[in-house]
Amino acid sequence: MNLPRALTAALLLSASLPALADPFPDADLVAAKKMHAELCVQCHERKFGGEDGSDIYTRVDRRVTTPSALAQQLTACTTMLNLDLFPEDEHHLAGYLNKHYYKFE
Repeated sequence: MNLPRALTAALLLSASLPALADPFPDADLVAAKKMHAELCVQCHERKFGGEDGSDIYTRVDRRVTTPSALAQQLTACTTMLNLDLFPEDEHHLAGYLNKHYYKFE
């Protein structure tokens, strides 16, 4: 196979595959790491154990199984705990949690 045909075939194949997209684009992971440590870890340690409360994210029977469920859970936590978070803060937290635990695409 000559190079132009191989290149054309590769381009066509890549165009036919679904693009992998970050479900939480532009999340500020540095700010989210700090928010997570300050607002989430203590409660998660108390309720689910583990050294840093991360067992909540990695347990077999976790409730969060999609990016939208993650966003909804963050809103629920914000509301239940009267956290003073803006929607963008929740977006940053979702991006952080997705990168480190959930790995949704």
